[in-house]
Amino acid sequence: MNFLGISAYYHDSSACLVQDGKITAAAQEERFSRRKNTPDFPADAVNYCLQAGNITADDLDRVVFYEKPFLKFARVLTGHIGAWPFSFSSFMRSMPLWLDDRLTLPLTLKEHMGYGGKVCFLKHHLSHAASAFLPSPFEEAAILTADAVGEWATTTCGTGSGSVIKIDREILFPDSIGLFYTAITTFLGFEAHEGEGKVMGLAGCGRPKFMKEFGELAGIASDGSYRLNPDYFSFYGKNRMYSSRLEELLGPAREAEGPLDERHADIAASLQKFTEDVLLKIATDLYERTRMENLCLAGGVFLNCVANHKILERSGFRHVFVQPAAGDCGGALGAALYGACGLSGKSRPAAMMHAYLGPEFSEREIERAVAAAGLRAQRLSDGELAARTAGLVADGRIAGWFQGRMEFGPRALGNRTILGDPRNPDMKRLLNDKVKHREPFRPYAPAVLAGRANEYFELLGDSPFMLMAPPVRREKSAAVPAACHDDGTARVQTVDRAANPRFYSLIEAFDKLTGVPMVLNTSFNRRGEPVVRAPAEALKVYLETGMDALVMGNFMLEKKNGKA
Repeated sequence: MNFLGISAYYHDSSACLVQDGKITAAAQEERFSRRKNTPDFPADAVNYCLQAGNITADDLDRVVFYEKPFLKFARVLTGHIGAWPFSFSSFMRSMPLWLDDRLTLPLTLKEHMGYGGKVCFLKHHLSHAASAFLPSPFEEAAILTADAVGEWATTTCGTGSGSVIKIDREILFPDSIGLFYTAITTFLGFEAHEGEGKVMGLAGCGRPKFMKEFGELAGIASDGSYRLNPDYFSFYGKNRMYSSRLEELLGPAREAEGPLDERHADIAASLQKFTEDVLLKIATDLYERTRMENLCLAGGVFLNCVANHKILERSGFRHVFVQPAAGDCGGALGAALYGACGLSGKSRPAAMMHAYLGPEFSEREIERAVAAAGLRAQRLSDGELAARTAGLVADGRIAGWFQGRMEFGPRALGNRTILGDPRNPDMKRLLNDKVKHREPFRPYAPAVLAGRANEYFELLGDSPFMLMAPPVRREKSAAVPAACHDDGTARVQTVDRAANPRFYSLIEAFDKLTGVPMVLNTSFNRRGEPVVRAPAEALKVYLETGMDALVMGNFMLEKKNGKA
């Protein structure tokens, strides 16, 4: 049976195909349209999934949408009415979008796909819960989801057993830890739905000096339930998510791209600690109520790898699984899996060991792209490829690494990756100056051989999806300075040979050269752009930045004296 899951119309639209209980394909629409975090209907991602499954829309048994549009519309309408007349401009922007396509999904499916079959709508947080539990390695587990807002729910708790998911606790809009984090993100001058990760990085450079003030913004009960103070927030207001009272409490808001100072870092650190406190109380209460060993997490809040590690470390759960596309794009995965398992009664898929579910390109396609760019590439054997690339990185060069199927989710996990040397204390600056051009306080991630990770990091289990940030062991921090954040943590990816043999071989070759079993890994894109999908996009980044080398499949390109 074929089930297509779709996430669309909020941010980071995506599609996922599950066939006979197996995840065949999944991709974000931004990778095709080149519009970062696009909310548009994922027509190209859908087409890719159908092609990967070797089917047409007529072969689908059901399309499953990741939320219930009419319930969400009721909340949006109620919110605008409650905030009137301050919500007028927001109302005028959003209503045409709802009336045009968000409330008429079956017609949209017919228009874009030629599909006229069954359509099922799940609650938003049920899609998140399904995306967390159904591909997990656990037969039973507690489930915690948290994001900005679905229809009404913003945080949910529940349990999963076999293919059955039960949600038994909800926190409802306007109380939302996700919107709270986003509101302070915009207060700090960063973009909503894009800047939250930047704020998490900035938090590592500050101290939580504003905890008393944050206590004015929201109250937290012993079980983690929370209430936001509406005097400080404006979710349906004019053009920002907070009121003037927030500036009276915390000082003036930062303008976009404005200078950053110690106060901004301290506000970020206070936000991070407040969020960790909330999530840890909820998770601890969930553990005490269920006494289960396993916990599954999803929703955009759980892209916060620092908080995830604190939950694993302190909540009582022995094992934590965070689905790699934890944000809204993962809703398509949850919708498809719930259709295949929860609705049809079929068995669950095998545990999700990797996130390589996107498009891949043949040698011939790579050769054509190189020729079209007017370049020449050298073809290497697998062994030569790993050794040569490891040598370049060990010499301080920056290399693009484009291999196999594209990752699903926001993290580059070794197939659409830019590589650097973690031993080089100047590597973060070089990556920023030559390629990424991003804020200097943002950390870069180490990709480490799974069996060697605990030599360098205080990691409690594996972290295959770069969603845990444990402390770096003190005695090892000087050996890998580029992998260490200012707060002494690292956003670790553990690399398993079975999940990604080519990336594993590369790191293994680097270890043989240097004695360090990791490379620095950052996403293959420039600031403000989606991660590259196709060879032509990888070549464009290579040619237009200070990247020193590019490896695509078995082909290597190198610049000489900075020229391709």
